[in-house]
Amino acid sequence: MPERLDPHVVTDFSDRMTYAGYLQLDQLLAAQKPLSEPVHHDEMLFIIQHQTTELWFKLLLHELRAAIRYVQADDLEPSFKILARVKHIQAQLVSQWGVLETLTPTEYGQFRHVLGPASGFQSPQYRQVEFILGNKDARMLEVHRQTPAAYEELGKALRAPSLYDEFLRHLARRGLPVPKEVLERDVTQPPPHDAGLRAVFRRIYEEPTRYWDAYEMAEKLVDVDEQFALWRFRHLKVVQRIIGQKRGTGGTAGSEYLKHLIDLTFFPDLWDVRTDLRG
Repeated sequence: MPERLDPHVVTDFSDRMTYAGYLQLDQLLAAQKPLSEPVHHDEMLFIIQHQTTELWFKLLLHELRAAIRYVQADDLEPSFKILARVKHIQAQLVSQWGVLETLTPTEYGQFRHVLGPASGFQSPQYRQVEFILGNKDARMLEVHRQTPAAYEELGKALRAPSLYDEFLRHLARRGLPVPKEVLERDVTQPPPHDAGLRAVFRRIYEEPTRYWDAYEMAEKLVDVDEQFALWRFRHLKVVQRIIGQKRGTGGTAGSEYLKHLIDLTFFPDLWDVRTDLRG
């Protein structure tokens, strides 16, 4: 016999919120529009992979902005949960490359032409994540000049202190000797390696009980940095697997461009200090 429906299950939604309504599934599920003709089976995978990535980027930005507000308020502890969540979001982004790499070179080649010059390089949300973590490059604004809203938002992110900058300002307010030139540097540039700042981090790492929250924050930032490097590496390998050494659709050097990003770090002195520590 068929299973009876629990009498408590709601079935009348005439004046109530539905699951599909709350999530606006009509709009969400109508946004996948393959352009190949005839439609190639694997173009749906390609579209959903990148749309999903953009949703995760949206959540990353939501969380990172909240973390910045807590650091600005000298309240580090609430940011720990946020950055732990950021790390898990990044892990999802890393793992989903495994879905895209099921796309073979032959399959991708049959619909790649419909992308024209479109490329993930042009993602304004991805660039905002890079900027908020400190990898600033004003040249990247040019890609978005024809989209005024994105151009304006990225300009603000370029000129705003990064999460790392705000952490360093927090340390200075606590009386730690963060070098003046670091605090007053041009925040539209990526952070430099600085021996004086490395000495501050060495003190924090050698006295974790005294500086426990700063110590924990430093490790959370390294977590985020490491996960980003893993994401870049997986991106590189998927690109190499699918298009080899071809140029990217947006005009980048493809895998050669991605290779030079692998060793990029958002928080250089948090990595450099490990060499200085005893043991």
